[in-house]
Amino acid sequence: MERKAKGSDLFVAALENEGVDRIFGIPGEENLDLVESLRASRIELILTRHEQAAAFMAATHGRLTGKPGVCLSTLGPGALNLSTGAAYAHLGAMPMILITGQKPIMSSRQARFQIVDVVATMKPLTKLSRQIVSASSIPTVVRDAFRVAMEERPGPVHLELPEDVAGDEVPAVPVIPVHPIEIPVAHRAALDRAAEMIMAAKRPLVMMGAATSRPRSTHGIASFVRRTGIPFFTTQMGKGTVPGGTNLYMGTAALSERDYVHDAIDAADLIVAIGHDPIEKPPFIMGPSGPKVIHVSYTPASVEQVYFPDAEVVGDVGPSLELLADRLEGKLPQAGALLPLREEILKHIADRATEARWPPTPQRIVHDIRQVIPENGIVALDNGMYKIWIARNYRTRVANTLLLDNALATMGAGLPSAMMAAMLYPDRRVLAVAGDGGFMMNSQEMETAVRLKLNLVVLVLEDKAYGMIRWKQAVDRFADYGMTFGNPDFALYAKAYGAKGHRIESIDSFGTTLDAAFREGGVHLVVVPIDYSENVRVLVDELRAHEKAKA
Repeated sequence: MERKAKGSDLFVAALENEGVDRIFGIPGEENLDLVESLRASRIELILTRHEQAAAFMAATHGRLTGKPGVCLSTLGPGALNLSTGAAYAHLGAMPMILITGQKPIMSSRQARFQIVDVVATMKPLTKLSRQIVSASSIPTVVRDAFRVAMEERPGPVHLELPEDVAGDEVPAVPVIPVHPIEIPVAHRAALDRAAEMIMAAKRPLVMMGAATSRPRSTHGIASFVRRTGIPFFTTQMGKGTVPGGTNLYMGTAALSERDYVHDAIDAADLIVAIGHDPIEKPPFIMGPSGPKVIHVSYTPASVEQVYFPDAEVVGDVGPSLELLADRLEGKLPQAGALLPLREEILKHIADRATEARWPPTPQRIVHDIRQVIPENGIVALDNGMYKIWIARNYRTRVANTLLLDNALATMGAGLPSAMMAAMLYPDRRVLAVAGDGGFMMNSQEMETAVRLKLNLVVLVLEDKAYGMIRWKQAVDRFADYGMTFGNPDFALYAKAYGAKGHRIESIDSFGTTLDAAFREGGVHLVVVPIDYSENVRVLVDELRAHEKAKA
């Protein structure tokens, strides 16, 4: 007799074929066949406390490994809770597979109960969104989903698995073999053109954008900088792709203009923009009198009002840059022309980093974090005012050791992202940093972190306000209104979940408390108040004065 297989068994076999070892999410009754198939598989089902957190964890898996993370929800409300995570991965170019359930499609005994068109909802948020209508097609559909998710530009793919398709028994269908995805190197003519422009430049500068953080490309990028000797700066999401300790690092463009790093950008006559992705807030504003720009990335440039490159080098970034360096090495006597600006730029960034005032300033908090996090330690940020300070002041030396989102820039992602990092790298120090507003959006995942026995420290910066918007409100001279709130006792809140809770009462105890928490292991929450008065002094008044002085 011909061997039969249930649709859900075919689905799980296809996931195993892709190397999936974990699925994050919250099942519903429409997923029960799939859950049963998972129970008998090598794949671990990790239950989260909200679908959004499951999506953030799956996306971060894709970001750190280059291979899609997988998340699961039921239909309707559960599926819609994945939508923010889908947008997070879509804008951030993180490969991910979202699996949602659905009522049977061959009958409708429950009419329209809980049914929304999830496939249509997910289409603008994903690279591909489709309903599986036949159990026999599952191996092909799953293989295609992973291929699409991983191809440039990477991103999320949504698959809807209806209840009756999951439970349908059909003749067994073999899985589809996985094949490697290769990306061609840039065209010879494009490399020659770029080399000519760089050799003709008197003040060249390199920019590292979001796409430089792909795991596949970091070696070639670092080699290009070392072999050419051209100084570089990074965007927020491009930090760490070249060792931050190098004497060619000029800073990070945490703002779009007028910051100290823009002294070098404004002085450059050519910027080699490696891995620029327009989803990031612009690291610099192109204009008719500014430097020429060469776009180097996996995909062609998206021409924007603030970004319209003069030349493009499109292909696999690492190998393409090695070929470009072959044309340039030893031929750039002007490579370091902008380096005299470096010391002054970095001196301003380090200003007041050890100031002992209480509550502490963002500069001091960043300084003390850097002291307790080793070079390969990972800091995962939520979204808030502190993100600008950490992006600007925190020096990275290893790729993907500062996980921040400068694309969707959603609150609530910091803790789940850190949890994923802690799962992937259990022997490295992992710190989640969140404001009190963002932390409370997914704070329930503290239970998940404790249940998974993670080694994780969560730092909550407390100002009892939605600080970023409150700052913008003040800068634009609006009244202080509608941005403040109260908080629970965060140390007790952590203890209620079975974690360790610590409240910092003096700046002298901050770094030592973080270090002790890492040494002890397990899940710790450290709460510290933060003084954001430096926002106006440094990011508004000081930079305005600097701009006037340059003029």
